[in-house]
This record gives sequence, C-alpha cells and structure tokens, in this order.
Amino acid sequence: MTTQDSSSKAADGRRLPRIVRAMGVIERAGNALPHPFWLFWLLSAILAVVSAVLAGLGVSVVSPSDGETVAVRSLISGDGLAMAVSTMIDNFASFPPMATIVVVIMGVAVAERSGFLAALMRVSVSRVPASWVVFAVAFAGTAAHVASAAAYIILVPLGGLAFRAVGRSPILGVVVAYTSIASGYDASPIPTPNDAIFAGITTAAAQIIDPDAYVSPVSNWFFNIASSLVLAAVITLVTRFVLSKRPDLDPDPDAELDDIATLRLSPRERSALRLAGAALLVATVVLVALVLPESSPLRGEDGSIVESPLLDGIATVVAFLFGTVGIVYGVRTGTITKAADVPKLMVEGLKQMAPVLVLFFAIAQFLAYFDWTHVGDVLSVRAAELLETTGLPIIVVFLLVLVLLTLVNVMVTSGSAMWSIAAPVLVPMLMLVDVPAETTQALFRIADSGSTAITPMSPYFIMALGFLQRYRKNAGIGTLVSYTLPLALAMTTAWTLLFLAWWVLGIPLGPGAPVR
Repeated sequence: MTTQDSSSKAADGRRLPRIVRAMGVIERAGNALPHPFWLFWLLSAILAVVSAVLAGLGVSVVSPSDGETVAVRSLISGDGLAMAVSTMIDNFASFPPMATIVVVIMGVAVAERSGFLAALMRVSVSRVPASWVVFAVAFAGTAAHVASAAAYIILVPLGGLAFRAVGRSPILGVVVAYTSIASGYDASPIPTPNDAIFAGITTAAAQIIDPDAYVSPVSNWFFNIASSLVLAAVITLVTRFVLSKRPDLDPDPDAELDDIATLRLSPRERSALRLAGAALLVATVVLVALVLPESSPLRGEDGSIVESPLLDGIATVVAFLFGTVGIVYGVRTGTITKAADVPKLMVEGLKQMAPVLVLFFAIAQFLAYFDWTHVGDVLSVRAAELLETTGLPIIVVFLLVLVLLTLVNVMVTSGSAMWSIAAPVLVPMLMLVDVPAETTQALFRIADSGSTAITPMSPYFIMALGFLQRYRKNAGIGTLVSYTLPLALAMTTAWTLLFLAWWVLGIPLGPGAPVR
C-alpha cells in the first residue's frame, strides 16, 4: 500500500490533498492511543482519582430510583481495594454480554465455517439483474454483519466481482461492499453477535436507574430492518448519481482480475442452500407453533410474548437457527462429515472471539468500579438536571450526542469499547428525561457505524484498501476516503433522519421496546 498518509507531501514533492493530510493526522493520533484493553485500565485509574476527589468533597445526589441519597465512594480506599480484589472474577463472569455472545457465536460459527454464509453472500450478489446489483451488494453488506469480521473478507472482493460481471467498475463494487458493511455495521436485518453485546452493556447501564431494567438483543430489530433498507437505497442513489460520474473508475490495464466464475455456486452448493432454507423454514414453523398457544411455556404471564422466556432466551433461538442451517448445509456439501465436526466448528468460531473476551475482562472491571463508586449516578443526575435547566429540545440533545459519538468513533472504532465507555453515562442520563435505554442504544448504532468507512484506524479500512489496490496499484488512503466519504455522509444523514422520524412517530424499536 502507498504510504502518502504520513506527511504533507507526496514522493514527487507535490502537496497532498487536504483530506489525505487530515486522514494522516487521525491515523497518527489514533496510533498513539493504547490498546483498548489497556485503555480501560487507564480509565479505571482515572476513575479512581476522580472518585477520591469527589468523595473527599462529599459529592452526592438523590437517587431517582428510590429517593435515597447516594454519595460518591472512593476507589482509592480500603473498601475500594477490597471490592476490586474480591469481585474481579464475579465481575467478569457476570458481565451481561459474556454468556450471550458465546452462545450466539457457537451457532453462527457453524453457519460460517460450514460455508453456508459465504454461499449465501455469493448467491445474493450474483443472481440479480445489472440494474439491481448496487442495491443487492449494499443490502448484502448490511446483512453480512452476522458473520462479524468475515463479512469484510467474503463480501468486499465479491462486490468487485459482482460489479465486473455486469459490466460495471469493480472499483465501485469494492467501495460499495466495504462502505455498506462499515458504515452500516449496526443496521443488520438479522440479529447479530453485536446485538447481544450492545444489549448486555445497555442493560448494565440502565440498571443504574432501574435495577430491574432489561434490554433484549432484539430490542432494536424493527429499526434495524428499516435502517438496512434505507441505507441500501441511499448507497444505490449516491453510487448512481455521484460515484458513477467519476472519471477514474477503470482498473489498471495490468490489474490481475479474479475469475468471475467464482461467483457461481456448484450444483451441490445450490442444493445445500435449498435444503438449509427448507430446514430454516421448518424450524421457524415449529417455533411459531410452540409460541402460538396462549398457554405456551414460551410465553410470559397472561400470555405475553414481549416479556416471555422466548425473548429472554432469544440468543439461544438465534444460535439454534444458525446452527441448524449450518449443519444441514455442511452435511450436504461435505464440510461436516460426522457429529464431532460440529463442536470443532464451534471451537474455531470461539477462537476468533478470544481477543473480544480478553477485552471484556477489562471492560467488566471498569463498569463494576464505575457502578460501585456511584460516579455514574452523579454524572447522570447532574447531566439530566442540566438538560432540564437549559430546556434543550430532546431532538437537539440527540443530535449533540450523535455528533460527539461520531467523532469518538473515528478514533475508537471498537463498538463494544466505545459503548462501554458511553453507555453508563448516556443511558441513565437520557432515562432521567424519559428516553428509554433502547432508544439511546439505537442512536448509538448510527454513530458507531457512520464514520467507520472513512477512518484509517479501522483494521478493515486497510483490508479494503488492499482489495482496492488489486484494481489500482497506486491507490492510497486518500483514494479510498474520497470514494467512501460521500457514501458515509449520505448514510449518516439519512439514518439520522430515519431515527428522528421514528421518534416523532413513536414507532416501537423492537419487540416490547417503545421508542419513547
């Protein structure tokens, strides 16, 4: 890859475009940040100092949950040290997303490692008319997040192939596929591992105000489905009316082009996909049949579905459905030949989660310290009082939060890390002005996604640049940003407008999740 992102001048002495210089500044600043694991320990140290100062000043607030006075406790104290040492294991074990994400990943891993998800992506972008290829690749990008990081590896090169197969620029295909995944990452119409992570963190933050609060992994599902369709439509329009007009869409004459035939599925793969689809249909019908009776054990009190064992165990349901289609597909294609292969695939999937689990250990400690010191209570109550005093319209507050988080996302591209920092303050603060936790989480999704496609701090940005350089060897960071920036801006704007319309109309964000 070219390295013209590190200075103000190119190798030939010409001054680089402003956007390239800005990306270089962001890259250098981001590289100066510690690894997220150490970042949370650093935040814990800062919290310890802040809690000691506030405790020394006797800072307290009245808890809105029970009317009791809550005083800040110092982490730098005997009690604080005893708490930190004695609860470390429990903090990790009881971290809300921990068990949920492990269960979901085991099911998704079977679907991914058996080849099912890759085949599904290939068929979704290869069997569409030329006029629909942009929308197909864009929508597949939003849905591909169920495969987590594998979405980039599978779909970005497929995007280039799909565009070339219909006579369009493969460079555009790479850009559309990458941007739809990166800047639409939290808009998947299918429940993903990220939904489980965010829901767990949001639940822990909401319990600062309401000890009985619970946010399910499908609490934003309705909003996510609409978001994925809107974002795919926006990508289609911007690609047609802006990016397609660029004069630099032809690949290098000597570019090594992949064989378009790799898009096509073999007869066995097509047969396996049909069988997997049939298995998914049967499993869904059985599940619906079990839930339909009002006396069903999967329903809650008075036949409720919103508060029921079904939604409480939605992570298990998602894992089961993915595991089912993965097993059926794998048996038909031969990637699964014996029962012992299934747990092996699960183990391979969990290996990919090891870095996340290590990060969870640090996050769990920070959140536990944050809760114990009551610094979060003070910040939330004081911020809510400030909002009421200033009289800012809630929509203005939403926009301010969105801008702040979007800027942070340019530097901290890990969604779980950023939400772990922001949720303990934003969720309680907005709950105190009658904004449900699920709504704050939906707002965060926009900020966590929109700027991801333009920041070189994302490892997948560099990966996408590598795919782009297959078609244009001299492409650099500025080249990719110049392609993704119009898409990212349009997607963020449209997604924000959708959120505001959702709020004004009062449409539920998901099952049992009112927007206001």
